[in-house]
Amino acid sequence: MIKGFGGIFWRTKNLDTTKKWYSEVLKIDLENWNGTMIKPESGNETIFSFFTEDDSYFPTEQQVMLNFQVHNLDETIHHLEQIGVPLEKDKEVSEYGKFTWIKDPDGRLVELWEK
Repeated sequence: MIKGFGGIFWRTKNLDTTKKWYSEVLKIDLENWNGTMIKPESGNETIFSFFTEDDSYFPTEQQVMLNFQVHNLDETIHHLEQIGVPLEKDKEVSEYGKFTWIKDPDGRLVELWEK
């Protein structure tokens, strides 16, 4: 029945700061309607997964976590270092890929994933 995600929507404390951060840090081209269309590339997957309330994978006070796939995590980390965005978690490598976390201006953890 479901053919894909239609969008991700959330509230922010400071719209201009958050838009600027996502544009500069993650290179997301945001349009004047405060959003963008991210078109999936071949081989790209979107994971929909539940966690228990007390799961420690991400902070329990954060109800939802964004995960963005990147082409090359090492290049992404280099970009983050150059613009002064600290990693909240050292790069982790597992059978699922490579991961790291950063925080957005509202303090939400954002996971970056190279498959």
